[in-house]
Amino acid sequence: MSNKNALSAKDRIAALVDENSFVEIGAGVTKRNTDFNMQEKSVPSDGVVTGYGLVQNNPVYIYSQDASALNGTIGEMHAKKIAHIYELAMKTGVPVIGLVDCAGIRLQESTDALAGFGQVYKMKTKASGIVPQITAIFGSCGGGVAILAAMSDFTFMEKNNAKLFVNSPNTLEGNYTEKLDTASAAFQQEASVVDFVLEGEEEVLTGIRELVSILPANNNETAFSDECMDDLNRMTEDFAAETADPAVALEDIGDNNFFLEVKKGYAKEMVTGFICLDGMTVGVIANRTAQFDENGKAAAKYDARLTTAGCDKAVSFIKKCDAFNIPVLTLTNVEGFATSVDEERTVASAAARLTAAFTESDVPKVNFITGKAYGSAYICMNSKHIGADMVFALEGADIGVMDAQVAAKIIYGDDKGTDLGSRAAEFAAQSSTEAAAARGYIDAVVAPGSARKQLLYAFEMLFSKSGYPIGKKHGTI
Repeated sequence: MSNKNALSAKDRIAALVDENSFVEIGAGVTKRNTDFNMQEKSVPSDGVVTGYGLVQNNPVYIYSQDASALNGTIGEMHAKKIAHIYELAMKTGVPVIGLVDCAGIRLQESTDALAGFGQVYKMKTKASGIVPQITAIFGSCGGGVAILAAMSDFTFMEKNNAKLFVNSPNTLEGNYTEKLDTASAAFQQEASVVDFVLEGEEEVLTGIRELVSILPANNNETAFSDECMDDLNRMTEDFAAETADPAVALEDIGDNNFFLEVKKGYAKEMVTGFICLDGMTVGVIANRTAQFDENGKAAAKYDARLTTAGCDKAVSFIKKCDAFNIPVLTLTNVEGFATSVDEERTVASAAARLTAAFTESDVPKVNFITGKAYGSAYICMNSKHIGADMVFALEGADIGVMDAQVAAKIIYGDDKGTDLGSRAAEFAAQSSTEAAAARGYIDAVVAPGSARKQLLYAFEMLFSKSGYPIGKKHGTI
């Protein structure tokens, strides 16, 4: 299933790492199996090139599968080489990058190959939350290999030639590839398995380099990109108009207008991704009500409501940020929960997971209310009530239980002589940013032009935040 014009395993590594920085290890390893005349077949390096190198001057361990050697299938020694890479990565605190082009398990090695799969699963699980794991799929990634990809922190997929599947599309009852290609990048992105889909191998490798440059090497380090060349006091006058589509707003406030969106094809009403503020990597979760095209027009619109998929997307991202000490920013614009029979089955549990993820994370957390912040949905979105360190509100934001007009009808609906308009105005006064600020629920009301610098200064101040009380010997009074 590999593209004949695709790069070789070694070429992919060469294109990924800094020039002349790759050192191969385990080149002499080969298969032990002699069943099914395997002794007569040449399998250089047992179908996988392993080693270490530099990506944007950051050390990484890499394995790259060789589709020209038994279709890159995973056998006993192939798996041992990958497991060894993981063992070294955990000892040194260095990310692992896997370049996948593999037809699956090596059938000729039977239970030895299965044991190898189990060994790699175990090592990936042990490494989870210790070092970042990045997988890129260039050709086939089927069966048990698909599970390896899904266990990674971030998964890239080449748009045209990569195939990711547990079961091949044609084996699914009532389905066939021409009807629905469940192995395609588009399908797997919409299913939330894949974080990034890019066109062409070079684009995928460039994307990995970009991601590595902003991630910490391990869970004991802090993520910083290159020195910030952007103005720390740069004004963002268009911020208020951009907040409906956080992807645009985040580009405006990030250093050098950088925003890397994660899982952009899944649950589009919830945006997740990374920006940098004064060189510090910050993870962002944001509610989206519109998606702008290249002309700034709304190409798609979304309800300001939490969905099950949106909550789960955010939960996964929060856990990764918290595991690797990446501060979290939320742009909140939500007025409730999705309303449908299907959502009613699942949204309560999803919102509970979201609330717990925000509450349990101990990285610096800042919430910026950009529009409406109503009811329990607002509480779930990193409110101060569940642990946000600082909360800002954009001028004109609404904070309260629900829309004022609806609230007035509920409270005074049976009172025929009541002026609902005045009652709604009275209720709205309780939902103003000023009212929330007076009660300490928000720390400052921010003008649109000051959004970048307010957030930047907040995260710089929170940089030394500790999840544990700072000990002392005694006071000095």
